[in-house]
Amino acid sequence: MTTITHPGQGGAGGDVPRVVVAGAGFGGLAAMRPLARAGMRTTLIDRNVYSTFQPLLYQLATGGLSGSDVAYPVRAISRRYGAAFRHGELAGVDAAARQVLLADGTTLGYDYLILATGVCAAHHGVPGAAEYSLGLYTRHDAIVLRDRIMAELDRISRTGLTGDVAVTVVGGGATGVELAGSLADLRGTVLPAFFPEIDPARVHITLVEHGPGLLAPFHPALSDYTRRQLAGRGVEVRLGTAIAEITPGKVVLADGTALPSDITIWAAGVAAPDAVSTWGLPQTANGRILTGPDLRVAGHDRIFAVGDIALIDGQPLPQLAQPALQMGNHAAAQIRRLETGRAAVPFRYHDKGIMATIGYRSAVVQLPHRVRIQGTAAWLAWLVLHLIALLGARNRISALVNLSFRYLTWQHSGSGIIGDHPPASPLHVVASQPTIGSAGTN
Repeated sequence: MTTITHPGQGGAGGDVPRVVVAGAGFGGLAAMRPLARAGMRTTLIDRNVYSTFQPLLYQLATGGLSGSDVAYPVRAISRRYGAAFRHGELAGVDAAARQVLLADGTTLGYDYLILATGVCAAHHGVPGAAEYSLGLYTRHDAIVLRDRIMAELDRISRTGLTGDVAVTVVGGGATGVELAGSLADLRGTVLPAFFPEIDPARVHITLVEHGPGLLAPFHPALSDYTRRQLAGRGVEVRLGTAIAEITPGKVVLADGTALPSDITIWAAGVAAPDAVSTWGLPQTANGRILTGPDLRVAGHDRIFAVGDIALIDGQPLPQLAQPALQMGNHAAAQIRRLETGRAAVPFRYHDKGIMATIGYRSAVVQLPHRVRIQGTAAWLAWLVLHLIALLGARNRISALVNLSFRYLTWQHSGSGIIGDHPPASPLHVVASQPTIGSAGTN
């Protein structure tokens, strides 16, 4: 076992506190920046050497963006703000010794710890969901899904006039809606350009949602607009539909109906990875870490949790980017307060609005004070905001170019989805296993 310490830091006879931030997603990066700027010895941990911009993963999965568009090197971010970066996966927390354990056996000491490790898919006990569906929570997930889509299109292009491909998206939240809409766009643009021999009617897209409407946090009028837009793009939307089982090639509904499904994508909620239960911290029913109003983990004065992994007692928040960003900033501010002898203050979420895109020139935006926008204006607002939010000028320019090609010139330029390693056969692949230490929200 290797122990890493910083001579002269707080907790080791020095004056400078050691802060470990686990997770380089929205919450972790938001916490790291002000802490490092304040001169604290800040160490950022992540199992990947890049930070993933999760809101655009569906674009990567459907060929609109490349893998480098949605990823930014963590070392570059940490170096810019004067923080250290440790490539590793969080494996344990020793609150009594104020240490974290990494998967490679390394231990890091801390005076304050911020957990921003993110979550993974919640399969809600549905048989076969973990084995026979694909998630969309990591860059790897998106690339696997992209290659799977390419393999299926290639398969039916070789079968002549016989054989269809069915894609089922489970979950009518933002991820499910955006993915279903993007698949519909792909069917209408990529097929004529790349697979003119495939009749678009042979590609079936179904969105299954357990609840009564899509995009539950949105106003019913926007939810209904979303449903109509998807239906108009050829997506079959099934609301109020529970899933009993997922098998290779089928999605079995609670009423016994079996939907053919060559590709099943699970976007029906998130939960904490199983490994979090070994950390000895208080958890809620879905495994998320329970915190007090100031974001300190219940029963712990020096451990904070932010982003999707955290659940504030009595104050549930949407698992989106804005709450994670604000929570990260708040946790950093509380550490600065505690270091100057002041008491921590409760977190207050400032709702700046929510948005979701449905497809080309179609999106919904809901802002405070009952401001609701839909259609092209909402789509342009969504596009501009997401491009601005990307880390790095190169990423913004590359994403702008690629999305411009996607929406404006696919039918002329021949740019589009490219698979790297299509499966050798049309058999279903097993979804990647959840991992810890790479955070982010949708």
